[in-house]
Amino acid sequence: MELSELVARYDEKLQTDAYADIDASANGLQVGADEQGREVDHVAVAVDAARTTIDEATSAGAGLLVTHHGLSWGGIERVTGRTYDRIARLVEADLALYVSHLPLDGHQQLGNAAGVAEFLGLTERAPFATMGGEPIGQRGQLTTPRSPRALKEELDELPQGGGETRLLSFGPEEADEVAIVTGSGADFLDEAVAAGVDTFVTGEGKQQVYHQARESGVNVLLAGHYATETFGVRALASLAEDWGLETTYVEHPTGL
Repeated sequence: MELSELVARYDEKLQTDAYADIDASANGLQVGADEQGREVDHVAVAVDAARTTIDEATSAGAGLLVTHHGLSWGGIERVTGRTYDRIARLVEADLALYVSHLPLDGHQQLGNAAGVAEFLGLTERAPFATMGGEPIGQRGQLTTPRSPRALKEELDELPQGGGETRLLSFGPEEADEVAIVTGSGADFLDEAVAAGVDTFVTGEGKQQVYHQARESGVNVLLAGHYATETFGVRALASLAEDWGLETTYVEHPTGL
């Protein structure tokens, strides 16, 4: 498949343009020449665009690396140091880089929050948390209410988990309504409280989350930034397979 067509398909599926003015990440094709005729038959996916994932994608023979965290956050002023090293590796390997940050967090079928919701078996799922009017999370109901400790043990088993889930058990003894914003989503705790959920799941926390959760009477589970954000890129790999392309998932858990 031509790279330009593959990029266009991903952009359309993820509604990339809708997030253009609200995401610091430069979503879409970040590195690579998409001139007419350039073919890609192998797509690698990873959570992060880093030296190790670029090298593994190159070794796998991929022509495109798709990541959640890319290289350009609000523009690149100088191509030096670590940025130069990463871009140089991509160019030398003729490996294009496609990035989807907030669009992949918020997509209600393919996104990271949707993946965690599916993992927990949530029903009656709906968009949760917005930036610029676009969703970045998902909420839903547990089929059977269960203790926050039981939810913690389930999240400990997330694919590519980086360690034990942190639990702030300040809500009801039985969790029922759950809101999810993956990665660094602690700032959306107040929105979870306003939405009336009893449990909030995100990747990593901040100091103030402890007191906010305690004073609001909400359970908070911090399941790991990396661990909560493997779902989206895996879904994009599945799409590429549906389109007849070979894929490789590059694992590199950070433990964070």
